[in-house]
Amino acid sequence: MATGSKLTLHTMLGNYPNVAPLKSGALHSDLVDFDFVEVKVANNLFKQVVREAKYDLAELAIVTYLQAKSYNKPYILVPAVVVSRGQHHTIAYNAERGTLKPSDLNGKRVGVRAFTVTTGTWVRGILASDYGVDLNKVEWITFEDPHVAEYRDPDIVKRAPPGKELLQMLLDGEIDAAIVGDKLPDPRLKHLIPDADAAAQKWAERHHGVPINHMLVIRTELSRSRPDVVREVFRQFQDSKRAAGLPDGGVLDPYRFGVEACRPTLEIIIDFCRQQKLIPRRVSVDELFDDTTRALGASL
Repeated sequence: MATGSKLTLHTMLGNYPNVAPLKSGALHSDLVDFDFVEVKVANNLFKQVVREAKYDLAELAIVTYLQAKSYNKPYILVPAVVVSRGQHHTIAYNAERGTLKPSDLNGKRVGVRAFTVTTGTWVRGILASDYGVDLNKVEWITFEDPHVAEYRDPDIVKRAPPGKELLQMLLDGEIDAAIVGDKLPDPRLKHLIPDADAAAQKWAERHHGVPINHMLVIRTELSRSRPDVVREVFRQFQDSKRAAGLPDGGVLDPYRFGVEACRPTLEIIIDFCRQQKLIPRRVSVDELFDDTTRALGASL
């Protein structure tokens, strides 16, 4: 396909403030149109990305991408953060059953939707590196398969019995803590990590970045054949953030662009993935990109 001709990209992207101007059609391009699939929760479609290669452009959880890269899935990373946040507040316990601290987790059972979810990977890494938790002495109870079909969970992971639900198991005391996500789903729950928001901000300042959840990926072949389109996609996402009125927040900016801006937190999540046996070998940050995507944002 000739460089300069306009392409329509079949795109999977959730609804977030930083991409609202793009999804609304307020931004226009002479090179790219986006055919957006309707999706309420993007992670429900991650299997379609890594198992079916269904989209030209998509958001993808960074751990899912690292695993997809390990199994040669046909996507390359674009250095544009779609979702990031502090992670300390996402793990909780049932306070009606007594107080629980991170240092109490050794020998306990902890629930998580799937062992490979990015939030879970961040939380486990933080618990191990900052709170002395031995991840191999915790039994991790899961409820879903990994997005990447080829991956097999390690022996410390057990599947919950059929019909069981994470929240109810936590309330009933069948598990001691659980990674429940962004909001506590029941008033009986408390954050496992004290002063979670303050701890998350200190972590981000110390590690030069907010933990990354989702980034953009694009078909590898498209990046090879139409680097002009990839550059235009990157520009459109930058323009969308600006049009949404979201300022550059430096290292604490949740929506970072460019390899160097993302490198500190990418290095950490790669290390966490390797330590937790989520990927077969440690990859470098630069391996996640090709010549086209690695150059994006280099002048930022």
